[in-house]
Amino acid sequence: MTAFEVNGEILLVDAGVLFPEERHPGVDLILPGWEAIADRLDDVVGLVLTHGHEDHIGAVPYLLRQRSDIPVYGSRLTLGFVRGKLKEHRLHHSDLNEVKEGDRIEIGQQFDVEFVAVNHSIPDALAVCLRTVAGTVLHTGDFKMDQLPLDRRVTDLPSFARLGAEGVDLFMADSTNAEVPGFTVGELEVEPALRRVFDTAVNKIVVACFSSHVHRVQQIINQAVQHDRKIVYVGRSMVRNMTVARELGFLEAPGDALIELKDLDNYPADRVVIISTGSQGEPLSALARMANGEHPNVVISPGDTVLLASSLVPGNENAVSRVINRLTRLGARVVHKGNALVHVSGHASAGELLYCYNIVKPRHVLPVHGEARHLIANANLAIATGVPEECAIVAEDGCVIDLADHRAQVVGKVDAGYIFVDGSSVGGLSEESLADRRILGAAGFITVIAVLDAARRRVTELDIHARGFVEEDAVFEAVRPQITENLNDALREGVEDQYQLQQVIRRTVGRWVSATLRGRPMIVPVVVTTGPVAGPTNGRRRSRN
Repeated sequence: MTAFEVNGEILLVDAGVLFPEERHPGVDLILPGWEAIADRLDDVVGLVLTHGHEDHIGAVPYLLRQRSDIPVYGSRLTLGFVRGKLKEHRLHHSDLNEVKEGDRIEIGQQFDVEFVAVNHSIPDALAVCLRTVAGTVLHTGDFKMDQLPLDRRVTDLPSFARLGAEGVDLFMADSTNAEVPGFTVGELEVEPALRRVFDTAVNKIVVACFSSHVHRVQQIINQAVQHDRKIVYVGRSMVRNMTVARELGFLEAPGDALIELKDLDNYPADRVVIISTGSQGEPLSALARMANGEHPNVVISPGDTVLLASSLVPGNENAVSRVINRLTRLGARVVHKGNALVHVSGHASAGELLYCYNIVKPRHVLPVHGEARHLIANANLAIATGVPEECAIVAEDGCVIDLADHRAQVVGKVDAGYIFVDGSSVGGLSEESLADRRILGAAGFITVIAVLDAARRRVTELDIHARGFVEEDAVFEAVRPQITENLNDALREGVEDQYQLQQVIRRTVGRWVSATLRGRPMIVPVVVTTGPVAGPTNGRRRSRN
C-alpha cells in the first residue's frame, strides 16, 4: 500500500497482504500497517488497485471495515476478484469504479489519474500515472514486457514514452526481478514442459498454483482438454477466482470439461486434472492436506503427478520442501520449477527495467515491490541509465518522500509496522505476543506454582510442571530448594508485591535452566496463598481453596 497526499487529500494505491512465515506462528494474514492514516481515513478520496493478486488486493475488505465508503478503482477482472472477496467477508460496497487502459479521470480535487496497460502474470493489470500540482508520478504496479502474452495485451511502452516526454518527476518501478539479467521468459515458453507433464502422466494430475494466476490455469485447461481430462478446482479461493474469471471472459473452458469435486470419484484417475491452491506449502491449503493424507476428497496415490506451477515466495522454501517430500513418500512424481520449466516470473528483469528507464527518462526513481537487495539493484539500474545517484531513492516501509517543485527527497518516517490477522482477531496480536509464541514453539514453557501460608511468611507448597521440554518434570527437583529459599528470603525482607515475588521465581528458574539444561523456555510463575492475603497485593486479594 502506498499513500499519496496532496493538499490534505489522500489517494491510496493497492492494499495487499503478506502471507505468514515460520516466524509468525498462528498468524493467518499480515496487513499493511495503516496506523499512520488511521485517524485520517475521512481524507482518503480513493483506493486505486493495479491488479488482482492477493499481495495487492487482499487487505481491501479489512480497510473497508475501517471506512466503508472509500471509492475503489480497478480494472474489470480486478474488481471482479474484489467483489468475490467482499462477498466472502459479508461486506456490501457499492462504490466500485471500473477503469481500463487509456482512461484518465479525476479523483478528488487533487489527483488527475491515467491508467496504462501493463503485462503481468494476471490479466487486466494497470500502471498508474498521477498528475498533481506537486509533480507527476508513474507507478508501474507489477509488470513485465512479454512480447507474446497469452491474452495479446502487451505493456504499453508508447504510453510510457509519451509520459516520459511530458515529464515524469517520480518513477516507481517494480523491483522484484531487478537482480535477474536480461529479459523475463515469456509465458508461451512454459507450454512444452506442461505438454510433457501431461504426455507422460499415467494417473491423476494435481496442479498447484496461485488462485489468481489466470494465465497459468488457462494453460492447464488447454492441456487437459487436449488430453481428454476432466478439470476440477479445489480450494475456496481457486473456485471463487476461476469462476469470476470465466464469467468475465478472461478464462475459456468448455462447459463439459469442468466437473464438481463431489463427482471426482466418478472418473478414472487418468482422466482428471485437479487444479488446487497450496503452491507455497501453506499448512491449511488443499495441497498440504493432500500431502498429509487429510484431504476429504483427494487421496495421493503411487503414480500420481503433482505439478507446482509457481515460483517460491521468499520465506516459504522450507514449507514447500516439506510438502514435496511428503508427496514423494506417497509415491507421487513431483514436477516443479527446480526440475522443469513449468513456471515463469511475472516481473520485469534487469533488461526490461533498463529499457523503461531509457524511454521514461524520469527525474527521480523510487524502486518499489521487493526486498532491500532488489530495491538497491533497481536503483543501480536507474543510475546506470543516467539518473543522478542522489535522485535514486531507496526507501523502507514508512518512509515519507516529499515531492515539491519537481524535486523528491526523503523527509521523515512514520510507523508502518504490520497488522496481524489471527482468526477473527485483527490487530490484537503484537510482535511481543509472536515472540512468546516462538519461544513456546521452540523451547516450551515451565510453570511454577508457589503456595504461601496465610501470613505470607514462607512457602508451604511448590509445584513445577513443564511442557514442550525433553526432560521429565523430575529433573526440576534439583532447583526446587533454591526457589523455596529465594522466595523465603524475599518474604523475610518484607517483599509482598505479587509481581516481585513472581520475578524471584522467574530469575531463579531462568538461571538454573540456562546453566543446567542450556535452554531458554518461557517461565510462568504463579504465587498464591492458603487464605486471605494480609497486606498489599496490587489491589487484589487471592486465596487458594
